[in-house]
Amino acid sequence: MHKNICLCLIIFLVTTASSNAQPIAPNVKRVLFLGNSITWAANYVNDVEAWITVHYPNRHIDFVNVGLPSETVSGLSEEGHAGGQFPRPDLHERLQRVLEQTKPDLVFACYGMNDGIYKPFDSARFQKFKEGIYWMHDEVVKTGARLIHITPPVYDGVLAGNNFYNGVLDRYADWLLTLKGIEKWEVLDVHYPMEKYLQAHRAVDAQFKLDGFALSQDGVHPNETGHWIMAREILAYLGCEGAATCHGIAHEMGKIPNGPEILKLVTQRQNMMRDAWLRSTKHKRPGLPDGLPLEEAMTKSDEMVKQINALLKGKKMDPQVN
Repeated sequence: MHKNICLCLIIFLVTTASSNAQPIAPNVKRVLFLGNSITWAANYVNDVEAWITVHYPNRHIDFVNVGLPSETVSGLSEEGHAGGQFPRPDLHERLQRVLEQTKPDLVFACYGMNDGIYKPFDSARFQKFKEGIYWMHDEVVKTGARLIHITPPVYDGVLAGNNFYNGVLDRYADWLLTLKGIEKWEVLDVHYPMEKYLQAHRAVDAQFKLDGFALSQDGVHPNETGHWIMAREILAYLGCEGAATCHGIAHEMGKIPNGPEILKLVTQRQNMMRDAWLRSTKHKRPGLPDGLPLEEAMTKSDEMVKQINALLKGKKMDPQVN
């Protein structure tokens, strides 16, 4: 009986998504994603692009991912970060270059996970996060772009052996959500949908986890299920019909002719362009792929877009194309 109740709760949570949908306006041609390693990992960005590509094939939106691992909006870094090799990157250092080069019409920004520095709540750190969010908001909106803030993803303290940090992120997410009323900002919540999904599944299976990126087991980086919850909330917020009840991007693409091939190409193109944009905007974090020169990457991207468009029209890919 207990299991049945929990499974019903899980089904309910899967079908719960953001309300007050705000669709992508017809004049939006480029969407920019800012964030840390969760955004850099790109799964949720790729899921969003793949969904919109197949369901809105006439929209021709360029999705640009410039997520940077370890980054904060607060400018904070703990002592000995990365074994003392380098401090956490600070969005303040690169945002102007990113905005000038990418010229986005719509920006999604997901910060907070690194901004509490994985330590107990501290009011001074929290204030630096608030100041960073206000600064970022001003810098983006003065370009004329629409900005949607995303609450920090869930932190799995059970997996990481840390029983306090997700509580810190609860407070960061709560504050961001208050800005919908206080400042009339657009704030999209992924924190609590991920948290509820994790709790509901763990009530059935104590070993369930949403972490799994790069086998890190660190409680920070979501696996594909966690990324899909993020993508689902974004898509639902944008009014994409059917996203709220979809079980995952692979399931959805499997129902569409050439869907798996399209998803593969979207992912390959996105990863290539992410690295090229990071190179072009001159990030300063060590340890990332070099990326192609932007012009070369754009030429390759154009060819991949042609392949995607052919697949959308029902044509099969040349078996030699990979």
